Amino acid sequence: MHHEISFVKASGAGNDFVVIDNHDGHLDMDQARLARALCDRHFGIGADGLLVVEGCATADFHMQYYNADGSYGGMCGNGGRCIARFAFMKRLAPARMRFQALDHIYEAEILPEGVRLRMKDPRDYASGLQADIGSASFECRFINTGSPHAVVFVSDLESLDVQGIGRSLRFHRLFSPEGANVNFVHHQPGNAIAIRTYERGVEAETLACGTGSVASAAVAALELGLSFPVSVKVRSGEELIVDATKKGSRLTNVYLQGSADILFTGKILYDSTSGKIEALKQIV
Repeated sequence: MHHEISFVKASGAGNDFVVIDNHDGHLDMDQARLARALCDRHFGIGADGLLVVEGCATADFHMQYYNADGSYGGMCGNGGRCIARFAFMKRLAPARMRFQALDHIYEAEILPEGVRLRMKDPRDYASGLQADIGSASFECRFINTGSPHAVVFVSDLESLDVQGIGRSLRFHRLFSPEGANVNFVHHQPGNAIAIRTYERGVEAETLACGTGSVASAAVAALELGLSFPVSVKVRSGEELIVDATKKGSRLTNVYLQGSADILFTGKILYDSTSGKIEALKQIV
């Protein structure tokens, strides 16, 4: 069966997404399969993930997020900002909005530049986790910021084999069975860090990771004594701002602020039987 689907391509600090509106439920199909087709960078539109706006009785909308491989992604900080920008643009939500992702209600505010998103309070923090990969050993920290994250402090980000080491840590038994995203963090002068992130589901380094930026800033505050707000320089070169209230080892009132840009809009013809995009109908 063929479906004409309108979409936008959006970017949150370089983390890119296809966003579609299904608030009225007209797209009755396998969304995981659709995500794989749309996110394919050779035969599709190309993106790190798919964001779907669904109807919601308890908030302005429900956010569904799928990784590029079709796996359900839970929460995505950069995606949350992008879907908020999309919902505001489509007049599905006001400038200060609430949306549901999984079992949590998130709050977002459209700013003159970027979007400010209130995140979940981090949980399940653990430090001193030793991961052996071949002859190398890495000291890891774990924290859940809406998605599971491993954090590793490094002295040199540029020469680091993010793909190789990141993939090994992502599947390491320490984080089984769910696995974890892996953030490599370098402390910069002041309350600032630079990070590179290997994302599960994408199974590669991405140019930015919102929940990873929150995880990295949180661990840097807890272990290195950084004060909020923390500036996070992501691989795209953009800066995300993470703010929170720190009380001992507990972090509350966590916010992520950064860019959320609509790059272009278009329509595709999708065959839900074959799971393939038949044509790009229109690009604006």
